[in-house]
Order: sequence, then structure tokens, then C-alpha cells
Amino acid sequence: QVQLVESGGGSVQAGGSLRLSCAPSGHTVSRNTMGWFRQAPGKEREFVAAIRWSGSWTDYAKSVEGRFTISLGPGRNTWFLQMNSLKSDDSAIYYCAASKEHFAKIEREFDSWGRGTQVTVSS
Repeated sequence: QVQLVESGGGSVQAGGSLRLSCAPSGHTVSRNTMGWFRQAPGKEREFVAAIRWSGSWTDYAKSVEGRFTISLGPGRNTWFLQMNSLKSDDSAIYYCAASKEHFAKIEREFDSWGRGTQVTVSS
């Protein structure tokens, strides 16, 4: 289990963009899938996007497909979520996560988590 740290959250108007970053705290991440989840007030945490360590596979929730892009940084020890055309429904706490599983998408498959970063989209 590795502690992860998110950054890049904030407030933006609808239609705007934000870029979230995730990096391990003091350790190198050795995982097969890196991902992003989010949790809005009163709702369960949900899958947003995932990428395999090689970058050869990505997957997105239907609600963000075409607007969000997940990518890896140099050395594959950091990853990003580029969020464009933001909507008020995208407002949530965003969590990055890492999994030993290949092609992981389910929350219980991820064993390393960040504490979350707030994204607020105003209409």
C-alpha cells in the first residue's frame, strides 16, 4: 500500500478545464493500473478513469468520455486527469488510486489511495 497525493483541484465555471495530478508520497508506485474516482455529496464514490502502467489501455466512465483524459507522467510514477468542458455534475472530491490488478476499474481492486482534492464547477 502506497500513500498517494492529489493536486490541481479548485473552482471553475462550467465549460472550463482543470488538470489533476497524482504522485506517491515518498515511495515509488509499483502498480499495474492507475485510476481516478470521485465522490459527490450524498453519493457513493464512482469510477472516473483508469490507465494501465504501459499506457496501452485506458477506460472511462460514460459520463466523462470525450471530455476527460487520463495520462501517465515520465517514469510512470505520476498520472494526470485532464478535465475539459466541465459541468456542474462533475463537482466532487476526486481521488487517485493505484491497483496491483491489470485493467482494474472496481474500487475494491485498488489498494492505494489519495486523500482527495475538491473540484467545484459553477454554472
